[in-house]
Amino acid sequence: MGKSEEVVLLNYWPSPYGMRAMIALAEKGVQYEYVSVDVVNNKTELLLQMNPVHKKVPVLIHNGSPVCESLVIVQYIDEIFEFGRKIWIKTGEEVENGKKELVDSLKLMESQLGDKPYFGGEELGYVDIALVPYYSWFYTYEQFGNISIEAECPKLVEWAKRCMKKESVSKALPDPVKVHDFVVMLRKKFGVDS
Repeated sequence: MGKSEEVVLLNYWPSPYGMRAMIALAEKGVQYEYVSVDVVNNKTELLLQMNPVHKKVPVLIHNGSPVCESLVIVQYIDEIFEFGRKIWIKTGEEVENGKKELVDSLKLMESQLGDKPYFGGEELGYVDIALVPYYSWFYTYEQFGNISIEAECPKLVEWAKRCMKKESVSKALPDPVKVHDFVVMLRKKFGVDS
């Protein structure tokens, strides 16, 4: 996380939904400010400003922008602070750490896949749908991380290619080269040396 990034979590201690966000932030190693909001007796002005529709916690505030609803927050945390991002947005040792974390994560997924054609068995299921979009990023990870995901996790790449044979998947996922070009543009924008 960049030095200029500010992360605040509005939560109320008994909220299981807020606990989800806290766990996700901790697992990603994200430092954040915890702001307790008594949603029963005293909804704060900040809460009402950041979640004016539902007026509920948790609310994650990232650089002044609110993210509401616990599962959306968990997904946001995963996408914004994921280790794959370290490969293309960082340099030096952080890239090496990101590579190791990415490969370890992919190997764990591959072990869960086992010899099944899909994570749920014989048919494309929810876990497959949740994971396969990352396949469009593999090329970018390989280019910036100087790794071969297929060499590291051949069964996982076979699974992704099998998923891509489904029209629903192939129409939804962008061309990996287009993703790579987008990341090149982001690196220039963020001033990351190539």
